[in-house]
Amino acid sequence: MITGRLLRALAIFVLALLAGPVLAQEAPASPSAEARTGGELSEAVASAARVTDPNVTKGELAHLLIPLTKPELAEVTDSWLANVRAATQEIADLQADIKRNPAKPGDPRFIRLARMVEHRAGLLARYSMAVDSFERKGGDPARVAELRAYREAVLFEETAQAGTGALAGALLTWAGRSDGGVALLKRIGIALLALGGIVLAARFARGFVHVWLGRFSQLSRLLQNFIATMFFWLFIIVGLLFVLASIDIDITPLFALIGGASFILAFAFQDTLGNLASGLMILVNQPFDEGDYIEVGGVSGTVQKVSIVATTIATADNKIIVVPNRNVWGNVIVNASASDIRRVDLVFGASYDDPIQQVLDTINQVVAGHPKILAEPAPQVAANELGASTVNYVCRPWVKAEDYLAVYWDLTRQVKEAFDARGLTMPFPTQEVRLTGALPSA
Repeated sequence: MITGRLLRALAIFVLALLAGPVLAQEAPASPSAEARTGGELSEAVASAARVTDPNVTKGELAHLLIPLTKPELAEVTDSWLANVRAATQEIADLQADIKRNPAKPGDPRFIRLARMVEHRAGLLARYSMAVDSFERKGGDPARVAELRAYREAVLFEETAQAGTGALAGALLTWAGRSDGGVALLKRIGIALLALGGIVLAARFARGFVHVWLGRFSQLSRLLQNFIATMFFWLFIIVGLLFVLASIDIDITPLFALIGGASFILAFAFQDTLGNLASGLMILVNQPFDEGDYIEVGGVSGTVQKVSIVATTIATADNKIIVVPNRNVWGNVIVNASASDIRRVDLVFGASYDDPIQQVLDTINQVVAGHPKILAEPAPQVAANELGASTVNYVCRPWVKAEDYLAVYWDLTRQVKEAFDARGLTMPFPTQEVRLTGALPSA
Protein backbone atom coordinates (compact mmCIF):
# COMPACT_ATOMS: atom_id res chain seq x y z
CA MET A 1 0.00 0.00 0.00
CA ILE A 2 2.72 2.46 1.04
CA THR A 3 4.89 1.36 -1.89
CA GLY A 4 2.08 2.13 -4.35
CA ARG A 5 1.64 5.66 -2.96
CA LEU A 6 5.39 6.30 -3.22
CA LEU A 7 5.39 5.17 -6.84
CA ARG A 8 2.45 7.42 -7.73
CA ALA A 9 4.10 10.43 -6.02
CA LEU A 10 7.33 9.77 -7.87
CA ALA A 11 5.49 9.55 -11.23
CA ILE A 12 3.70 12.88 -10.59
CA PHE A 13 7.05 14.52 -9.72
CA VAL A 14 8.70 13.26 -12.92
CA LEU A 15 5.77 14.43 -15.07
CA ALA A 16 6.01 17.87 -13.48
CA LEU A 17 9.69 18.08 -14.34
CA LEU A 18 9.01 17.09 -17.95
CA ALA A 19 6.10 19.49 -18.32
CA GLY A 20 8.12 22.52 -17.21
CA PRO A 21 10.34 22.78 -20.31
CA VAL A 22 7.38 22.09 -22.60
CA LEU A 23 5.33 24.88 -21.08
CA ALA A 24 8.30 27.17 -21.23
CA GLN A 25 8.69 26.49 -24.94
CA GLU A 26 5.01 27.13 -25.61
CA ALA A 27 4.96 30.38 -23.62
CA PRO A 28 5.17 33.58 -25.71
CA ALA A 29 8.45 35.41 -25.71
CA SER A 30 8.63 38.21 -23.24
CA PRO A 31 9.85 41.68 -24.17
CA SER A 32 13.04 41.03 -22.22
CA ALA A 33 13.63 37.86 -24.31
CA GLU A 34 13.16 39.89 -27.48
CA ALA A 35 15.62 42.42 -26.16
CA ARG A 36 18.12 39.67 -25.46
CA THR A 37 17.65 38.33 -29.01
CA GLY A 38 18.31 41.77 -30.46
CA GLY A 39 21.43 42.07 -28.28
CA GLU A 40 22.70 38.71 -29.49
CA LEU A 41 22.18 39.79 -33.10
CA SER A 42 24.13 42.99 -32.52
CA GLU A 43 26.95 40.99 -30.90
CA ALA A 44 26.99 38.65 -33.91
CA VAL A 45 27.24 41.60 -36.28
CA ALA A 46 30.08 43.04 -34.21
CA SER A 47 31.91 39.69 -34.26
CA ALA A 48 31.49 39.44 -38.02
CA ALA A 49 33.03 42.87 -38.45
CA ARG A 50 35.80 42.14 -35.96
CA VAL A 51 36.89 38.94 -37.70
CA THR A 52 38.04 40.95 -40.75
CA ASP A 53 39.39 43.92 -38.81
CA PRO A 54 43.09 44.45 -39.70
CA ASN A 55 43.79 45.35 -36.07
CA VAL A 56 42.41 42.12 -34.59
CA THR A 57 44.98 40.13 -32.63
CA LYS A 58 45.91 36.61 -33.69
CA GLY A 59 44.68 35.14 -30.41
CA GLU A 60 41.30 36.84 -30.77
CA LEU A 61 41.02 35.89 -34.44
CA ALA A 62 41.68 32.24 -33.66
CA HIS A 63 38.59 32.21 -31.43
CA LEU A 64 36.42 34.22 -33.82
CA LEU A 65 37.12 31.79 -36.68
CA ILE A 66 35.89 28.74 -34.77
CA PRO A 67 32.09 29.14 -35.18
CA LEU A 68 32.17 30.29 -38.81
CA THR A 69 30.82 28.01 -41.51
CA LYS A 70 32.39 27.32 -44.90
CA PRO A 71 30.36 29.99 -46.77
CA GLU A 72 31.12 32.54 -44.06
CA LEU A 73 34.82 31.69 -44.18
CA ALA A 74 34.80 32.12 -47.94
CA GLU A 75 33.70 35.75 -47.41
CA VAL A 76 36.22 36.21 -44.59
CA THR A 77 39.12 35.00 -46.73
CA ASP A 78 38.03 37.36 -49.52
CA SER A 79 38.00 40.26 -47.03
CA TRP A 80 41.46 39.36 -45.74
CA LEU A 81 42.68 39.04 -49.31
CA ALA A 82 41.47 42.59 -49.89
CA ASN A 83 43.30 43.77 -46.75
CA VAL A 84 46.53 42.13 -47.85
CA ARG A 85 46.17 43.45 -51.39
CA ALA A 86 45.63 47.02 -50.14
CA ALA A 87 48.71 46.85 -47.93
CA THR A 88 50.72 45.32 -50.78
CA GLN A 89 49.57 48.12 -53.12
CA GLU A 90 50.88 50.73 -50.68
CA ILE A 91 54.23 48.93 -50.47
CA ALA A 92 54.43 48.65 -54.25
CA ASP A 93 53.66 52.36 -54.69
CA LEU A 94 56.41 53.33 -52.25
CA GLN A 95 58.93 50.98 -53.87
CA ALA A 96 58.07 52.42 -57.26
CA ASP A 97 58.62 55.92 -55.88
CA ILE A 98 62.05 54.86 -54.58
CA LYS A 99 62.89 53.53 -58.05
CA ARG A 100 61.83 56.77 -59.73
CA ASN A 101 63.63 58.91 -57.20
CA PRO A 102 66.75 57.03 -56.05
CA ALA A 103 67.19 57.24 -52.32
CA LYS A 104 70.28 58.31 -50.46
CA PRO A 105 71.64 56.71 -47.31
CA GLY A 106 69.37 57.47 -44.37
CA ASP A 107 66.33 58.16 -46.57
CA PRO A 108 63.26 58.06 -44.27
CA ARG A 109 61.33 56.23 -46.98
CA PHE A 110 63.27 53.06 -46.09
CA ILE A 111 62.06 53.29 -42.50
CA ARG A 112 58.49 53.83 -43.66
CA LEU A 113 58.83 50.91 -46.07
CA ALA A 114 60.11 48.64 -43.31
CA ARG A 115 57.15 49.54 -41.10
CA MET A 116 54.70 48.94 -43.95
CA VAL A 117 56.26 45.53 -44.66
CA GLU A 118 56.11 44.66 -40.98
CA HIS A 119 52.45 45.68 -40.81
CA ARG A 120 51.70 43.65 -43.93
CA ALA A 121 53.47 40.63 -42.35
CA GLY A 122 50.92 40.73 -39.53
CA LEU A 123 48.11 40.87 -42.07
CA LEU A 124 49.58 37.89 -43.92
CA ALA A 125 49.70 35.89 -40.70
CA ARG A 126 46.00 36.53 -40.05
CA TYR A 127 45.25 35.91 -43.72
CA SER A 128 46.89 32.49 -43.45
CA MET A 129 44.85 31.70 -40.32
CA ALA A 130 41.63 32.41 -42.20
CA VAL A 131 42.73 30.32 -45.19
CA ASP A 132 43.73 27.40 -42.94
CA SER A 133 40.35 27.49 -41.17
CA PHE A 134 38.58 27.63 -44.55
CA GLU A 135 40.52 24.56 -45.70
CA ARG A 136 39.81 22.58 -42.51
CA LYS A 137 36.07 23.17 -42.87
CA GLY A 138 35.89 21.79 -46.39
CA GLY A 139 36.73 24.81 -48.50
CA ASP A 140 37.31 24.40 -52.22
CA PRO A 141 40.88 23.02 -52.63
CA ALA A 142 41.37 25.03 -55.82
CA ARG A 143 40.35 28.25 -54.04
CA VAL A 144 42.64 27.43 -51.09
CA ALA A 145 45.55 26.82 -53.45
CA GLU A 146 44.83 30.10 -55.23
CA LEU A 147 44.78 32.07 -51.97
CA ARG A 148 48.07 30.57 -50.82
CA ALA A 149 49.66 31.02 -54.23
CA TYR A 150 48.88 34.75 -54.06
CA ARG A 151 50.68 35.07 -50.71
CA GLU A 152 53.77 33.18 -51.90
CA ALA A 153 53.91 35.05 -55.21
CA VAL A 154 53.71 38.47 -53.50
CA LEU A 155 56.54 37.65 -51.11
CA PHE A 156 58.71 36.13 -53.85
CA GLU A 157 58.26 38.98 -56.32
CA GLU A 158 58.82 41.67 -53.69
CA THR A 159 62.05 40.03 -52.55
CA ALA A 160 63.24 39.63 -56.13
CA GLN A 161 62.54 43.27 -56.98
CA ALA A 162 63.73 44.87 -53.76
CA GLY A 163 67.07 46.64 -53.79
CA THR A 164 69.92 46.02 -51.40
CA GLY A 165 69.32 49.29 -49.62
CA ALA A 166 65.66 48.55 -49.09
CA LEU A 167 66.38 45.10 -47.73
CA ALA A 168 69.16 46.39 -45.47
CA GLY A 169 67.02 49.24 -44.22
CA ALA A 170 64.11 46.94 -43.53
CA LEU A 171 66.39 44.54 -41.68
CA LEU A 172 68.00 47.24 -39.56
CA THR A 173 64.67 48.82 -38.73
CA TRP A 174 63.21 45.47 -37.74
CA ALA A 175 66.28 44.56 -35.67
CA GLY A 176 66.06 47.79 -33.66
CA ARG A 177 62.36 47.60 -32.87
CA SER A 178 61.29 46.43 -29.42
CA ASP A 179 58.68 44.19 -31.02
CA GLY A 180 61.04 42.98 -33.76
CA GLY A 181 64.66 41.89 -33.44
CA VAL A 182 64.88 42.84 -29.76
CA ALA A 183 61.84 40.72 -29.00
CA LEU A 184 63.35 37.82 -30.96
CA LEU A 185 66.61 38.06 -29.01
CA LYS A 186 64.66 38.09 -25.76
CA ARG A 187 62.75 35.00 -26.81
CA ILE A 188 65.94 33.21 -27.83
CA GLY A 189 67.58 34.14 -24.52
CA ILE A 190 64.56 32.96 -22.54
CA ALA A 191 64.47 29.74 -24.58
CA LEU A 192 68.16 29.03 -23.92
CA LEU A 193 67.77 29.71 -20.20
CA ALA A 194 64.67 27.54 -20.10
CA LEU A 195 66.48 24.77 -21.96
CA GLY A 196 69.37 24.89 -19.50
CA GLY A 197 66.92 24.76 -16.61
CA ILE A 198 65.15 21.82 -18.22
CA VAL A 199 68.43 19.90 -18.58
CA LEU A 200 69.31 20.52 -14.93
CA ALA A 201 65.82 19.56 -13.81
CA ALA A 202 65.96 16.41 -15.98
CA ARG A 203 69.26 15.39 -14.39
CA PHE A 204 67.83 15.91 -10.93
CA ALA A 205 64.73 13.93 -11.88
CA ARG A 206 66.89 11.11 -13.30
CA GLY A 207 68.84 10.91 -10.05
CA PHE A 208 65.64 10.89 -8.03
CA VAL A 209 64.11 8.16 -10.20
CA HIS A 210 67.32 6.11 -9.96
CA VAL A 211 67.30 6.34 -6.15
CA TRP A 212 63.61 5.52 -6.00
CA LEU A 213 64.00 2.48 -8.29
CA GLY A 214 66.90 1.28 -6.13
CA ARG A 215 64.36 0.46 -3.44
CA PHE A 216 63.00 -2.35 -5.63
CA SER A 217 65.46 -5.20 -5.32
CA GLN A 218 63.79 -7.23 -8.07
CA LEU A 219 64.83 -4.68 -10.69
CA SER A 220 68.29 -5.15 -12.16
CA ARG A 221 70.73 -2.26 -12.26
CA LEU A 222 70.55 -2.32 -16.06
CA LEU A 223 66.77 -1.91 -16.02
CA GLN A 224 67.01 0.84 -13.41
CA ASN A 225 69.55 2.74 -15.52
CA PHE A 226 67.42 2.29 -18.64
CA ILE A 227 64.24 3.58 -16.97
CA ALA A 228 66.08 6.54 -15.45
CA THR A 229 67.70 7.40 -18.81
CA MET A 230 64.39 7.17 -20.68
CA PHE A 231 62.77 9.39 -18.07
CA PHE A 232 65.63 11.90 -18.54
CA TRP A 233 65.16 12.14 -22.32
CA LEU A 234 61.35 12.19 -22.06
CA PHE A 235 61.62 15.07 -19.60
CA ILE A 236 63.88 16.98 -22.01
CA ILE A 237 61.67 16.33 -25.06
CA VAL A 238 58.50 17.47 -23.29
CA GLY A 239 60.31 20.50 -21.90
CA LEU A 240 61.69 21.36 -25.34
CA LEU A 241 58.20 21.24 -26.84
CA PHE A 242 56.97 23.65 -24.17
CA VAL A 243 59.89 25.97 -24.86
CA LEU A 244 59.19 25.98 -28.61
CA ALA A 245 55.52 26.66 -27.97
CA SER A 246 56.38 29.51 -25.60
CA ILE A 247 58.31 31.35 -28.34
CA ASP A 248 55.41 30.94 -30.79
CA ILE A 249 56.98 28.19 -32.90
CA ASP A 250 54.33 25.91 -34.38
CA ILE A 251 55.35 22.32 -33.62
CA THR A 252 52.41 20.73 -35.45
CA PRO A 253 54.37 20.35 -38.73
CA LEU A 254 57.07 18.52 -36.78
CA PHE A 255 54.61 15.80 -35.74
CA ALA A 256 53.27 15.61 -39.29
CA LEU A 257 56.81 15.23 -40.61
CA ILE A 258 57.59 12.45 -38.13
CA GLY A 259 54.36 10.66 -39.00
CA GLY A 260 54.99 10.91 -42.72
CA ALA A 261 58.59 9.75 -42.46
CA SER A 262 57.92 6.93 -39.98
CA PHE A 263 57.70 4.25 -42.68
CA ILE A 264 60.89 5.39 -44.38
CA LEU A 265 62.71 5.63 -41.05
CA ALA A 266 61.49 2.19 -40.00
CA PHE A 267 62.79 0.69 -43.24
CA ALA A 268 66.11 2.53 -43.08
CA PHE A 269 66.75 1.71 -39.43
CA GLN A 270 65.40 -1.83 -39.35
CA ASP A 271 68.68 -3.18 -37.95
CA THR A 272 68.69 -0.51 -35.26
CA LEU A 273 65.07 -1.27 -34.42
CA GLY A 274 66.00 -4.95 -34.18
CA ASN A 275 68.76 -4.05 -31.72
CA LEU A 276 66.26 -1.90 -29.80
CA ALA A 277 63.78 -4.78 -29.53
CA SER A 278 66.55 -7.14 -28.42
CA GLY A 279 67.74 -4.58 -25.87
CA LEU A 280 64.25 -4.34 -24.41
CA MET A 281 64.09 -8.16 -24.18
CA ILE A 282 67.42 -8.18 -22.34
CA LEU A 283 66.26 -5.50 -19.92
CA VAL A 284 62.93 -7.20 -19.24
CA ASN A 285 64.14 -10.82 -18.97
CA GLN A 286 67.39 -9.87 -17.18
CA PRO A 287 69.68 -12.74 -18.29
CA PHE A 288 72.56 -10.74 -16.81
CA ASP A 289 73.17 -7.55 -14.90
CA GLU A 290 75.76 -4.84 -14.78
CA GLY A 291 79.02 -6.24 -13.38
CA ASP A 292 78.26 -9.87 -14.33
CA TYR A 293 80.87 -11.97 -16.10
CA ILE A 294 79.29 -13.45 -19.21
CA GLU A 295 80.20 -15.28 -22.38
CA VAL A 296 78.15 -14.63 -25.49
CA GLY A 297 78.85 -15.00 -29.20
CA GLY A 298 82.48 -15.95 -28.60
CA VAL A 299 83.08 -12.90 -26.39
CA SER A 300 83.62 -13.15 -22.63
CA GLY A 301 84.05 -10.39 -20.09
CA THR A 302 82.36 -8.18 -17.52
CA VAL A 303 79.19 -6.31 -18.52
CA GLN A 304 79.69 -2.57 -18.21
CA LYS A 305 76.42 -1.27 -19.58
CA VAL A 306 73.51 -2.07 -21.87
CA SER A 307 72.09 0.67 -24.08
CA ILE A 308 69.03 0.39 -26.30
CA VAL A 309 71.16 -0.84 -29.21
CA ALA A 310 74.33 -2.48 -27.84
CA THR A 311 75.95 -4.20 -24.86
CA THR A 312 79.38 -3.04 -23.69
CA ILE A 313 81.69 -5.77 -22.32
CA ALA A 314 85.14 -5.32 -20.74
CA THR A 315 87.43 -8.34 -21.22
CA ALA A 316 89.90 -9.62 -18.62
CA ASP A 317 92.74 -7.68 -20.31
CA ASN A 318 90.61 -4.49 -20.22
CA LYS A 319 89.54 -4.45 -23.85
CA ILE A 320 86.17 -2.81 -24.46
CA ILE A 321 83.92 -4.78 -26.81
CA VAL A 322 80.59 -3.40 -28.03
CA VAL A 323 78.23 -6.18 -29.11
CA PRO A 324 74.94 -5.36 -30.92
CA ASN A 325 71.98 -6.47 -28.85
CA ARG A 326 70.71 -8.67 -31.69
CA ASN A 327 73.89 -10.74 -31.45
CA VAL A 328 73.56 -10.93 -27.68
CA TRP A 329 69.92 -11.97 -27.51
CA GLY A 330 70.22 -14.26 -30.55
CA ASN A 331 73.10 -16.31 -29.05
CA VAL A 332 73.59 -18.60 -26.08
CA ILE A 333 74.34 -16.49 -22.99
CA VAL A 334 76.60 -18.00 -20.31
CA ASN A 335 76.43 -16.01 -17.08
CA ALA A 336 79.18 -16.96 -14.66
CA SER A 337 77.92 -14.50 -12.03
CA ALA A 338 74.28 -15.53 -11.94
CA SER A 339 74.77 -17.69 -8.81
CA ASP A 340 76.38 -16.75 -5.52
CA ILE A 341 78.64 -19.83 -5.55
CA ARG A 342 80.59 -21.60 -8.28
CA ARG A 343 82.37 -24.94 -8.61
CA VAL A 344 86.09 -24.97 -9.44
CA ASP A 345 86.91 -27.86 -11.80
CA LEU A 346 90.54 -29.00 -11.73
CA VAL A 347 92.26 -32.09 -13.11
CA PHE A 348 95.61 -33.37 -11.75
CA GLY A 349 97.61 -36.16 -13.33
CA ALA A 350 99.73 -38.56 -11.24
CA SER A 351 101.98 -41.43 -12.20
CA TYR A 352 100.68 -44.99 -12.44
CA ASP A 353 103.34 -45.91 -9.84
CA ASP A 354 101.87 -43.56 -7.20
CA PRO A 355 99.32 -45.10 -4.81
CA ILE A 356 95.85 -43.83 -5.59
CA GLN A 357 94.86 -43.38 -1.96
CA GLN A 358 97.98 -41.37 -1.22
CA VAL A 359 97.23 -39.04 -4.13
CA LEU A 360 93.62 -38.62 -2.98
CA ASP A 361 94.70 -37.88 0.60
CA THR A 362 97.18 -35.29 -0.62
CA ILE A 363 94.60 -33.42 -2.71
CA ASN A 364 91.98 -33.61 0.06
CA GLN A 365 94.46 -32.22 2.58
CA VAL A 366 95.21 -29.23 0.34
CA VAL A 367 91.51 -28.60 -0.27
CA ALA A 368 90.64 -28.83 3.43
CA GLY A 369 93.34 -26.30 4.30
CA HIS A 370 92.15 -23.56 1.94
CA PRO A 371 90.08 -20.93 3.85
CA LYS A 372 87.95 -19.85 0.86
CA ILE A 373 86.62 -23.30 -0.03
CA LEU A 374 83.06 -23.91 1.25
CA ALA A 375 82.23 -26.86 3.43
CA GLU A 376 78.78 -27.14 1.85
CA PRO A 377 78.37 -28.33 -0.83
CA ALA A 378 81.16 -30.77 -0.03
CA PRO A 379 84.14 -30.82 -2.43
CA GLN A 380 84.62 -33.82 -4.69
CA VAL A 381 88.00 -35.48 -5.17
CA ALA A 382 88.20 -38.76 -7.13
CA ALA A 383 90.24 -40.80 -9.58
CA ASN A 384 88.43 -39.97 -12.80
CA GLU A 385 90.37 -41.36 -15.77
CA LEU A 386 93.20 -43.70 -16.72
CA GLY A 387 95.08 -41.68 -19.27
CA ALA A 388 97.83 -42.61 -21.70
CA SER A 389 100.61 -41.84 -19.22
CA THR A 390 98.84 -40.63 -16.05
CA VAL A 391 95.99 -41.38 -13.73
CA ASN A 392 93.81 -38.26 -13.81
CA TYR A 393 92.19 -37.05 -10.60
CA VAL A 394 89.35 -34.51 -10.49
CA CYS A 395 89.14 -31.87 -7.79
CA ARG A 396 85.81 -30.01 -7.59
CA PRO A 397 85.46 -27.68 -4.59
CA TRP A 398 82.72 -25.01 -4.23
CA VAL A 399 83.58 -21.37 -3.61
CA LYS A 400 81.93 -17.96 -3.62
CA ALA A 401 81.64 -16.52 -7.13
CA GLU A 402 84.04 -13.69 -6.39
CA ASP A 403 86.70 -16.17 -5.10
CA TYR A 404 86.69 -18.41 -8.18
CA LEU A 405 89.94 -17.33 -9.82
CA ALA A 406 91.83 -16.97 -6.55
CA VAL A 407 90.97 -20.53 -5.48
CA TYR A 408 91.68 -21.89 -8.97
CA TRP A 409 95.18 -20.44 -8.98
CA ASP A 410 95.88 -21.35 -5.32
CA LEU A 411 94.93 -25.01 -5.70
CA THR A 412 96.95 -25.38 -8.89
CA ARG A 413 100.08 -24.18 -7.09
CA GLN A 414 99.47 -25.86 -3.72
CA VAL A 415 98.67 -29.30 -5.14
CA LYS A 416 101.86 -29.24 -7.22
CA GLU A 417 103.88 -28.29 -4.14
CA ALA A 418 102.22 -31.02 -2.07
CA PHE A 419 102.99 -33.64 -4.76
CA ASP A 420 106.63 -32.59 -4.74
CA ALA A 421 106.81 -32.70 -0.95
CA ARG A 422 105.44 -36.30 -0.81
CA GLY A 423 107.38 -37.63 -3.72
CA LEU A 424 104.41 -37.95 -6.02
CA THR A 425 105.07 -37.33 -9.67
CA MET A 426 103.21 -35.62 -12.47
CA PRO A 427 104.81 -37.38 -15.44
CA PHE A 428 105.27 -35.78 -18.81
CA PRO A 429 103.47 -37.39 -21.73
CA THR A 430 105.76 -40.17 -22.96
CA GLN A 431 105.80 -42.24 -26.12
CA GLU A 432 107.53 -45.59 -26.41
CA VAL A 433 109.19 -46.35 -29.78
CA ARG A 434 110.30 -49.93 -30.58
CA LEU A 435 112.53 -50.80 -33.49
CA THR A 436 112.43 -54.33 -34.96
CA GLY A 437 115.10 -55.91 -37.07
CA ALA A 438 118.86 -55.50 -37.21
CA LEU A 439 120.40 -52.09 -36.94
CA PRO A 440 122.30 -50.91 -40.02
CA SER A 441 126.07 -51.29 -39.72
CA ALA A 442 128.03 -48.11 -39.18
